[in-house]
Amino acid sequence: MTGVFLVDDHEMVRRAVAAVIDAATDLCVVGEAGSCREALRRIAATRPDVAVLDVHLPDGSGIELCRAVRREHPGCRCLILTGYDDAGGERAAAAAGADGLLLKTVRTADVAGAVRTIASGRPLPGSPGFAAGARRLDRTAQERRETREDAHPDPRIASLSLRERQVLALIADAQTNRQIAERMHLAEKTVKNYVTSLLSKLGFTHRTQAAVFASSRQRPLD
Repeated sequence: MTGVFLVDDHEMVRRAVAAVIDAATDLCVVGEAGSCREALRRIAATRPDVAVLDVHLPDGSGIELCRAVRREHPGCRCLILTGYDDAGGERAAAAAGADGLLLKTVRTADVAGAVRTIASGRPLPGSPGFAAGARRLDRTAQERRETREDAHPDPRIASLSLRERQVLALIADAQTNRQIAERMHLAEKTVKNYVTSLLSKLGFTHRTQAAVFASSRQRPLD
């Protein structure tokens, strides 16, 4: 299952893309954000495989956000969404470490295919500027990520399932079980079961402890 994080300040756009991603059997939306600052904070908590980034965000550029994501989370691939078809934008995205650039004029369903392509390490068709990016040494990126994780080992996080990590990130955002259920399209009882399980794995008795723990692992926007 490929975890996908969506960043766009338009909620309707995020919902449309999320619906397509979640409809796929091999893809799953692990989080969403509407700004650079929120995105970096939540990406650190959810650790997606692919981040889909809008170019224009209220507190910065998706290009700079891509650069920060690639620096902090080298194992996360980035797909840039833009409304402008120009070589300069493609060069800027490639220089920032993006794995592909997709025009917003494409069908929403095409986003899922693009996510699969870059998640597999292949460049998007028609985007020769990213061929070099696709040939990046993923082994080096993986080693960097493992080195960072080894420097601050915490087997409790590794014990959590993907869904439990998603719930934990939303608990850190002070979301109630009902709000989490609505956000993740789950039954409230199912969310309660996830909360009980993750608290047990983390060794906590209250969700406040889990929220503090999750927040302490998140990095502010540089």
